[in-house]
Amino acid sequence: MNDRRPPLPVPLPGPLSIGALDAAFRHGEEPPPLPAIARQPSYRWLVVGTVCIGSLMGQIDASMTQLLLPRLEVFFDTRLSGVSWVAVSYLVSMASFTPIFGRMADMFGHKLLYAAGFLTFIIGSMLCGYAQTLPLLVAFRVLQGVGAALITANSVAIVVMVAGREARGRALGIQAAAQAVGLCTGPALGGLILDTLDWHWAFWINVPIGLLSVLLSWLVVPRSELPTVRESFDWRGAFLLLPSLTAVVAVLNQGHAWGFTSPAMIGCGVAALVLLALFVSVEHHSPAPLLDLRLLANPVFLLGNIASFLSYASLFGVFFLVPFVLVRVYADNSLQAGLRLSVLPVALALVSPIGGALYDRFGARLPAVAGLATCLAGLALLHWSLDGSSDHLGLVIVALAVFGAGQGLFISPNNSAIMAAAPAEETGQAAAVLNLMRLLGISAGIASGATVLSASLGAAAGRTLAVPPALMIAGGRDVIVMLGILLVGAAVLSLARSAPAKGD
Repeated sequence: MNDRRPPLPVPLPGPLSIGALDAAFRHGEEPPPLPAIARQPSYRWLVVGTVCIGSLMGQIDASMTQLLLPRLEVFFDTRLSGVSWVAVSYLVSMASFTPIFGRMADMFGHKLLYAAGFLTFIIGSMLCGYAQTLPLLVAFRVLQGVGAALITANSVAIVVMVAGREARGRALGIQAAAQAVGLCTGPALGGLILDTLDWHWAFWINVPIGLLSVLLSWLVVPRSELPTVRESFDWRGAFLLLPSLTAVVAVLNQGHAWGFTSPAMIGCGVAALVLLALFVSVEHHSPAPLLDLRLLANPVFLLGNIASFLSYASLFGVFFLVPFVLVRVYADNSLQAGLRLSVLPVALALVSPIGGALYDRFGARLPAVAGLATCLAGLALLHWSLDGSSDHLGLVIVALAVFGAGQGLFISPNNSAIMAAAPAEETGQAAAVLNLMRLLGISAGIASGATVLSASLGAAAGRTLAVPPALMIAGGRDVIVMLGILLVGAAVLSLARSAPAKGD
């Protein structure tokens, strides 16, 4: 494909009218891009740039929210197990709906669903900013997660569709760079907003970015190439996925608050087991499953995904814990805490390309295990230096950088091995499983971190407000130990992984 021509056959009608846009929404017909844009020699890169805006916004929101939690704990005067749902509900919603919308996009097209994702995200963000009670904020975060799922499920597909085989690597690399920039920017930007404005603005800032993305996606993104024969949609699997994942995360998040022998906890545990069993049964018997669980029969694919789950749980467990300790123990303001926390994703982004290069040369096992060992070294240093002393605060920052570097060394080789273990015709399904495990790992990390910290605070009723520094440090170290155990499990699985075709 020549880079100077649009990669897809794009109809070039007259200027788009309001009536044409309205008809497109009512009839589900995707509008073509603006002719003047589609004729540009750099058209494909304009599309990639448009998608990168959404990728940047999503990662800023995900990393910024972690910094909001200490402030929301004060604003709503609530327990850790309650305020953590502000982050967890968004992630569970995103994890549940991403495979659903990915399947729908393959059947009905990407452009309309992508634009609808931004509109949903904007509405959810506005409502989050106006929420005056914690239950309402959690509910609106679920709506935000639905919008994020629509964006996530379509963004990679649009990039792959428009880039073509010869430019796919560069295009996905640009998108990954945008995500890394968003992840690095989120904590510092969130701290600046909290110190100069108000926590509501952390959600309202999404509105102008989202509106720009809606406009650009409508004018720039091409029509989808739809299959000539549509397969059936797995509605039974879709209806089972959300409640089953919610029940699982409720067990992880509410254990200390409800009591592990309480009727509510037992009920959620039973519901989680039953719903997951039903989901697995439905997917095994569906002619067009939402998630092809038969991929899990491959040991490399299965062990890699479990290791990914544990790795992301440890990563976002650290993201959850550190802002509370910096604000409550070291008396950082939000901006200071955000800048210190930014060291972690910056190190992750810088080392990730090295992990990818090592995979190309040595396979996945060596760099993945080395990355997890580096993460454990970072956690060990964090456990030792996190003592409330300003003399050791520099070592806390070094520990975060070492931990982030280890994650960067692990994630790329592990993901590459997972995708290499899947058959070529199952690449889309493999990516859906990988994304689901990543989002579930993030949710589990925040939920388990909140549960362990709440249990450690004990007499403080699961709150970090007015907790003695020594007790907060002890609770933080308990969380670090728990996260270290997760990483040891990931390292064992990475060592046990059998070798795929690349000789890993």
